[in-house]
Amino acid sequence: MNIIISNSSGKPIYEQICEQIKTMILKGELKEGDGLPSMRLLAKELRISVITTKRAYEELEREGFVVSMPAKGCFVAPKNADLIREEHLKKIEEMFGECIQLANLSGVSQTELLEMLQMQFEGE
Repeated sequence: MNIIISNSSGKPIYEQICEQIKTMILKGELKEGDGLPSMRLLAKELRISVITTKRAYEELEREGFVVSMPAKGCFVAPKNADLIREEHLKKIEEMFGECIQLANLSGVSQTELLEMLQMQFEGE
């Protein structure tokens, strides 16, 4: 599993792990039923504490992305269309927030921003 940890990121390591695994699941790189590395193996590969990987896996399970089976490990949970939609909506809102901040810094009006969005849709 290709997870990259950034020490310069303001996000805690467990959040970085969660986000990257969620992204792999949402993109289809990890499919329903695929096994995740054991907490110990992932901790060893990333050179971090097992407690950190445990927290990441617990968070993923709480959010419904993985299921844990005692003595077997963690596996990608069956896809929940509503959950995936909510995750995508959350990412879109975050990106819109960043766009609006940049637009405000650059003096781009709401009308111009909406025109740009419309052009993006028409270009698709």
